[in-house]
Amino acid sequence: MCNELFSIWSFKQARLALRQNRRKAVSRCPPPPPYPFMSLVENRAHFQHHVSVFLVAAQLGQKVAVLDYVEASVRGTTWGLGGTCVNVGCIPKKLMHQAALLGTAVKDAKKYGWKIPEPVSHDWATMSQAVQNHVKSLNWGHRVQLQDRKVKYLNMKGSLVDEHTIRGMNAKGKEMTVTARNVVIATGGRPKYPTHVPGALEFGISMMKWPHVGLECAGFLTGIGLDTTVMVRSIALRGFDQQMSRLVTDYMEAYGTRFSWDAVPKKVEKLPSGLLQVTWTDTQSKQEHQDAFNTVLWAVGRAPETKTLNLKQVGVELNEDTGKVIVAADERTSMSNIFAIGDIAQGRPELTPTAIKAGKLLARRLAGHSISFMCAGVFQVPTTVFTPLEYGCVGLSEEEAERRCGKENVEVYHAFYKPLEFTVAERDAGQCYIKVVCEGHGDQRVLGLHFTGPNAGEVTQGFALGLQCGFTYAQLRDTVGIHPTCAEELTKINITKRSGLDATVTGC
Repeated sequence: MCNELFSIWSFKQARLALRQNRRKAVSRCPPPPPYPFMSLVENRAHFQHHVSVFLVAAQLGQKVAVLDYVEASVRGTTWGLGGTCVNVGCIPKKLMHQAALLGTAVKDAKKYGWKIPEPVSHDWATMSQAVQNHVKSLNWGHRVQLQDRKVKYLNMKGSLVDEHTIRGMNAKGKEMTVTARNVVIATGGRPKYPTHVPGALEFGISMMKWPHVGLECAGFLTGIGLDTTVMVRSIALRGFDQQMSRLVTDYMEAYGTRFSWDAVPKKVEKLPSGLLQVTWTDTQSKQEHQDAFNTVLWAVGRAPETKTLNLKQVGVELNEDTGKVIVAADERTSMSNIFAIGDIAQGRPELTPTAIKAGKLLARRLAGHSISFMCAGVFQVPTTVFTPLEYGCVGLSEEEAERRCGKENVEVYHAFYKPLEFTVAERDAGQCYIKVVCEGHGDQRVLGLHFTGPNAGEVTQGFALGLQCGFTYAQLRDTVGIHPTCAEELTKINITKRSGLDATVTGC
């Protein structure tokens, strides 16, 4: 049996944990005096994390204040209200991914009878302006939401004075203090630079997300016609199913993205021509290589924005290794009235949707309208990598399932398929693949689902509900597919890896 696949809290366990935390809160703190705000949200970069808190809290009659401030990056980049996701993350990235997909569609269009004048070219300035215009409209929309909900907005950088007080400082150095019954920290993270590499800070650009976003950026840059090279130290998609990872990078290489595997950058130098010369070492051959680029983009992860919050001094415990805030199941920190959500919370997925969900549930609890909180384990959270061939997944990877359950207790169903859209366009579909990881006994509960192909996020989202409900392989097979779609191939999957049979889908 494989009984500990997901860290799911039952309703009874959740209620017990919440009551225990409330008892701790009573024992630690005397009855609080009246405060001007019921909830105060401190934010730096991840507005999407706290927007869920203050909007729901304000809806439920709470008086809410928000401190929001963006420190300029090393290269001087700042952005408007809305945080990483809106300004420099998911939204602009997906729009640029769409720009690249349209370039591929233009090439396909000729096969479908469209007369496309040559040469077809892409204009970066036009795309950039269009994306920025959309982002600015979202910035404005957030300001309107703040006003509509009567949320007090303070464009200030905050730090804790005590468990109920935050000192804020604006860009001009003016200070003020704000007090509240509850404090929610949602500062997220900021990108890390490989500071041990000479020239990295001076000449490089850092990224806001984990390395899979590096692949996404490389993909859309290739798609709009730019010569792009990805240097990979070890594996391309750490934490993801590695067979699927290889399919993604194989497709990208065929798409035109160059990869330098086992590469460790040593230094970056600016040449008289203005190009940036990167020196790197091959970890296998130990040989040193050099190449010149217009731009160097680092994707080496990020660090939590906790150092300047004065958390330790007011009693909030941090993980010494990661710098993240240690939280209980109800997002409560070691201080009974201080909560942390999103990327800065230890053990939480670094994904916008999970932070938003946690924020909404927290707001309802603080307002006394609910005792529910995030119960889905990290492996039940669906995600998609928006590379040229998209990869969507939910649940366990094949490697993780075998590690937890034993290889003999895992059955993997798989299929290579060809999207109908690829047929007339005569596109290679060698990396379009489906994998369903199941328990190898009994009802064969589905443990993980993986899909590479068009619209992977749209395909995966629906199946995430099935996984959360504990659906089985038989139930998947009993599902009626929508014809002709890529998603229906999941309902027809019937070849196991163990059988050794050809898993190529034939017919329509």
